[in-house]
Amino acid sequence: MKKLILFGPPGAGKGTFSSQIIKVLPNIVHISTGDLFRYNLKNQTPIGLEAKKYMDKGALVPDEVVIGMVQDKLNQDDVKKNGFILDGFPRTLKQAQALSEITQIDTLLLLDVPRNVITKRILGRYSCKKCGAIYNKYTLPPKKEGVCDNCGAEIKFEQRSDDTEETLKKRLDVYEENAKPLIQYYEKNNAVKKVNAENTLKLTEEEIKNIIEI
Repeated sequence: MKKLILFGPPGAGKGTFSSQIIKVLPNIVHISTGDLFRYNLKNQTPIGLEAKKYMDKGALVPDEVVIGMVQDKLNQDDVKKNGFILDGFPRTLKQAQALSEITQIDTLLLLDVPRNVITKRILGRYSCKKCGAIYNKYTLPPKKEGVCDNCGAEIKFEQRSDDTEETLKKRLDVYEENAKPLIQYYEKNNAVKKVNAENTLKLTEEEIKNIIEI
């Protein structure tokens, strides 16, 4: 059973790499705080509305909003049995310290991507409103322009409200401010492994196994 953290700047490809890990460990539970927040945003719950105020500005959602939610998820039976990949948490030293009180982490996988690649990934991304399939204007367009590969629905390029150059700069600045102490925190336990994440889809199964040490 593996307990992993995927860590890197916005647009590093945490969701993509987690899908590669799941191919090797099909029962491991992918825990994306982004997915959890999107559920609350879609349903306009109080926590969703509170989170949206920060996300629209490109700022981090406060620790107290996130920690309890993640703890509840980690206490679920399937997570305890099969292990997990944390995607989007922890983002601050305070969150990392809180997580250490909840469970022991095996490895923090630090995804390394050049800033120019991140910019294209984030400013070019969009999704199918019907099925949720993800596309990118620059790097991953649908096979037929305007048509979803997955469900055949009509799609068009529309940036998310927080996907602008101004908010991207803010998000990267916030990430860098918080990343260094968090990485150092896990390095003390020799739990950090750096991963070249420019194109994780090209990694072989053996390479992924070597990265996550199974």
